[in-house]
Amino acid sequence: MHTVLIIDDSDINLTLIKALVLKLGECNPVLFENPLKALDWCRENVPDLVIVDYMMPDMDGLRFISAFRALHGRDEVPILMVTANDQKDVRYEALLGGANDFLTKPIDRVEFGARARNMLSLRTGQKFLADRAQHLAALVHEQTREIRDREKELIFRMSRAAEFRDPETGAHIQRMAYYSQAIAKGLDLDESVQKLILEAAPMHDVGKIGIPDYILLKPGKLTPEEFEVMKGHARLGHELLNNSGSEILRAGAQIAISHHEKYDGSGYPRGLKGNDIPLFGRIVAVADVFDALTSERPYKKAWSLEDAVHFLEEGRGKHFDPLCVEAFLATWDIVLDIRQRFQDEDAPML
Repeated sequence: MHTVLIIDDSDINLTLIKALVLKLGECNPVLFENPLKALDWCRENVPDLVIVDYMMPDMDGLRFISAFRALHGRDEVPILMVTANDQKDVRYEALLGGANDFLTKPIDRVEFGARARNMLSLRTGQKFLADRAQHLAALVHEQTREIRDREKELIFRMSRAAEFRDPETGAHIQRMAYYSQAIAKGLDLDESVQKLILEAAPMHDVGKIGIPDYILLKPGKLTPEEFEVMKGHARLGHELLNNSGSEILRAGAQIAISHHEKYDGSGYPRGLKGNDIPLFGRIVAVADVFDALTSERPYKKAWSLEDAVHFLEEGRGKHFDPLCVEAFLATWDIVLDIRQRFQDEDAPML
């Protein structure tokens, strides 16, 4: 069913054009004597065809067409303008202003039927192409989503591969990733950025794949020489993930090499200081340390939440970015929910 908007200040002309429109079939005529009221209606509705007279009070047909075309999404709606035979200058101006075709007074029924059907056929084609484009866009979105889901699954499994060689657990990956997202939320970062750090944070320690077992699994304290080897996992993770075509992997590379940096410049591997440390690295540093402190491992007992929070607060401006600590504590309800959702014995996929 086509919606045909008819605007004319003459009741007789409105009645005549309405009758002609109804004879076209599958058309719903909408009538207005006042072009200003018609324009208000057009702000909430999109007709399939506009038939507008030139000579009207308050707003002539030329001004109506200009105002109608200025509305969002109305630039392709066909417009038929009704003029007198001797108004060629008006027709030229109307063509430049956005009219598609003309009807001359008195209106010929055969001519009206032909021109109106042509305009409605044009509109049908436009709507078909728009629907087709929307359908194709939906298919592309679905295919992209599936590819991204597979990418996220691969990233998670890569992260778990590193963690299998480490006393950490799969739940640690989940918790620290969601803690990182909570911090990003507390910093008022864009939702797309929050999602990106959630997906990239699990790769923070993927470089541990390249650390020898005698160091990675050593139950006691590492010697200075062994600790230097252990610190190499940051660069290894960066080398593994860097220069990827994937935005997630590139973010993971940035996190891998920067999450052990400290705000006062005493961290590794590059000794970066303050805001020279990438923001994602500063965020993940807080999330990773907090979860490590509050998690029980074969070589240590879990810290209490109070002690871990105290450690973060004591580390403001030294180990941690003060704003990241503040954002983390400002989302404390979310933090507690994450701890409850992801237990060490149960680590669902991201």
